[in-house]
Amino acid sequence: MGPLTGTIRVPGDKSISHRALMFGALAVGRTTISGLLEGHDVLATADALRAMGAKIERHSEGEWTVSGVGVGGLLQPKTALDMGNSGTSTRLLMGLVASHGITAAFTGDASLSGRPMGRVIEPLSRMGTSFEASPGGTLPLMMTGSLPAVPITYRLPVASAQVKSAILLAGLNTPGITTVIEPVPTRDHSERMLKGFGADLWVEETDGERVIHIRGEADLSPQNITVPGDPSSAAFFIVAALLVEGSDLTIENVGMNDTRAGLVSVLQLMGGNIELLNEREVGGEPVADLRVRHSQLRGIEVDSAIAPSMIDEFPVLFVAAALAKGTTITNGLEELRVKESDRLTAMAQALTLAGANVTETEDGLIIQGTNGKPLAGTTGEPVTTHLDHRIAMSMAVAGLVSSAGIEVDDTRPIATSFPIFEALLEQSTNA
Repeated sequence: MGPLTGTIRVPGDKSISHRALMFGALAVGRTTISGLLEGHDVLATADALRAMGAKIERHSEGEWTVSGVGVGGLLQPKTALDMGNSGTSTRLLMGLVASHGITAAFTGDASLSGRPMGRVIEPLSRMGTSFEASPGGTLPLMMTGSLPAVPITYRLPVASAQVKSAILLAGLNTPGITTVIEPVPTRDHSERMLKGFGADLWVEETDGERVIHIRGEADLSPQNITVPGDPSSAAFFIVAALLVEGSDLTIENVGMNDTRAGLVSVLQLMGGNIELLNEREVGGEPVADLRVRHSQLRGIEVDSAIAPSMIDEFPVLFVAAALAKGTTITNGLEELRVKESDRLTAMAQALTLAGANVTETEDGLIIQGTNGKPLAGTTGEPVTTHLDHRIAMSMAVAGLVSSAGIEVDDTRPIATSFPIFEALLEQSTNA
C-alpha cells in the first residue's frame, strides 16, 4: 500500500452516539440525530432502548430519529438485553434502569462477560437498586431499579466516564440532587449533552476536583444532534499517516473535546506534524479538521495524568512508539487491563511478535523504537486480537510499516466500532 493522502471522514463518535440515543429516549418528543455511528455497539444500545419502549428509526446512513418516553417512562423489557461487546451500553443503561421501577437482565458476548461491572453496581446499589450478578460482579446480571431511588454523593475511585455517566443517568429520575466527585477529569460528553437536553446539571471545581450535580425528576426536551467524527477512530489514521513515508492526509470533522484529544497532544510532543484546521463548535462539542503529514517521531515519557483523555488510543500509540527514535515510557495504565482485553499484555505480545522491542510493566509498556525502520512483521503465526477491535486495528496500522506484513487472527470485531475501517484505509492509501 502507498502513502495515505487525500481527505477522509471517520464515522461518528461512539460515546456521543450512545448518549444521543439514550437521552433522546428519555426526552418527550422527537430527537433527530445525524452522523450516528452504526457499529454493533451503538446498535445494541438502540435495540435495548426499543425493548424499553422508545421508538427509534433509521432513515438513511447516519440519519436517525428517536421518539422518547420521558424520564421515568421506561418499560420493563420482555426479554434479556443483549449488549454484545459494548461496555458503554451496559454500564450507562444500568444507570438508566436504576431509578425506574423495572427489572432488566443484561447479557453479552464472552469478552464483555469478563469485564467488571462491580464499579457500577456499587454506587447504584447505594441508590437502592438490587442486583443479581454472576460471580465477580460480571454479566449476565439481573437488576431491579428503585422507585424512588435515593440521591447520593459519590467520589469515583477510578477515572471512569462510564461510571460517572451511569450515576448521573440514575440521578435523572431520582428526587433531589445526585452528586459525582471526579478526582481525575474524564470525558464530559454526558454533562455537555444532558445540559443540551435541558437537565438541571452544574459543575464546580473544589480543591482541584470536578464536582458534578444533577437535579432529579428532570424533564428533557428533544434535540437535533450532529455527531462529530470519533477521535478514537481517527487515531488509527493519524498514526498511519505519521508513520507511512510520503503521507499527507486530512481527516475532516474530528471531535476535539479536551477530555478526548490527549493522543494528538502526545503525538505532537513526539514530533508529529498534526495541524488543526477550521476549528469550530458543533452541537456543544469542539471539532476540527486534522492535516497529518509523515514525521520522524521521537520517544518520550508519557505523563500518566493525560491517560484518561486517550485511554482507548494507547494501543495505536504503542504502534507509533515502536517506530519512533528512542524509548517511549508509559505508566499509570492499569485501566487498560480491564478493557475488551488486557490491552497491555495483548499489545506487548502482538508488537513483540511483529518484531518490536517491548517491555511490559505492571502499569504500562516501555518501547524501544526502530528509528523509522520497518518492523519485521509476522510470518506463520497471526497476532491474537482477543476479540478486541482496537488491537485488530492497531496491528493493521503496524502492518503498513512492516516488511512482511502483519496477520491478525480475526478482523470481525472491528465492526463493533468502525465497520468501514478497512475500506477507508484502502481508499486513503490509493487516493
